[in-house]
Amino acid sequence: MVETMADSGAVKLKAGANVSTALTSAQYTQLINQAESYVNLLTRINYTDTYSGLNDDKKKILEEAVSCHAATAAINYDMSGYTSRQEVLNMLNLLWARLVEAIKLLKGKDQQAFVSEA
Repeated sequence: MVETMADSGAVKLKAGANVSTALTSAQYTQLINQAESYVNLLTRINYTDTYSGLNDDKKKILEEAVSCHAATAAINYDMSGYTSRQEVLNMLNLLWARLVEAIKLLKGKDQQAFVSEA
């Protein structure tokens, strides 16, 4: 599969400078595809299929959700590069909070209509 709503660069940025360098491009694609499916399921809208028709600015909330979800998986893959367990916990908590907020917004009927309009 291909990356639709986010790319590996966005995931790496959110996972931080100490994210494992052992993750391959194929593994990042897998994490992103899983995150896209997660967002589609939670919002009950298949944004993967309609993404190319969305306004560029409106795509950013989807990128936010997908990259946050994928970044948590990238961090969990190998935490040994981070300076402390507290650093990891802070990063995971921040990413999770941002993901939850993005999903909350995307589930709102007014926001769904706004994102879907041209």
